[in-house]
Amino acid sequence: MVSKPLWLPAGILLCAALSSAQGTAAQLPRVVIQTGLGSMEVEVDTVRAPMTAGNFLSYVDHGAYRGGRFHRTVRADNQPESQVEIEVVQGGLDPSRSKDYSPIPLERTKDTGLSHNDGTISMARDGPDTATSDFFICIGRQPELDFGGKRKPDGQGFAAFGRVIRGMDVVRLIQTARAQNQRLTPPIEIIDITRVR
Repeated sequence: MVSKPLWLPAGILLCAALSSAQGTAAQLPRVVIQTGLGSMEVEVDTVRAPMTAGNFLSYVDHGAYRGGRFHRTVRADNQPESQVEIEVVQGGLDPSRSKDYSPIPLERTKDTGLSHNDGTISMARDGPDTATSDFFICIGRQPELDFGGKRKPDGQGFAAFGRVIRGMDVVRLIQTARAQNQRLTPPIEIIDITRVR
């Protein structure tokens, strides 16, 4: 049984993330996301997006994503014409578990210097400062998800915090899986997400 993560105030989380972010990009943490369709390896940018990366790694280190799922695919053929188009796949915890976790402040791309490129991993959100556990991975360049982009009316963008360095073929398999509207049917299981560095 996985014990519930100990969630700390944002200031403490930021300090912990900053202290663990020392070093060069060659030392950035990496995780493997194992899914029912294969695995992908992700480099987590604890240097430029320390709070968002620290939040994600806290879920990983507590085994919270084990048994989660990719539940959404957004592609050209399933978006309303009136909406700014993007292409992503979204995953996270089972909905019954995600409500137990606190949201984190939004680290905007104008501050981190990161962009939503092909393979970027970023936090899903509703309003600013509402992200918890759900994340998405970009397929292709997605500038409308950066600060100032028009995907969200508030223009604040999303918090990018890393990139897929191996396994984009798996991301594309998830994107093209059967879906009703944007909901994957059935969802693609996240077997586990574990650190490899």
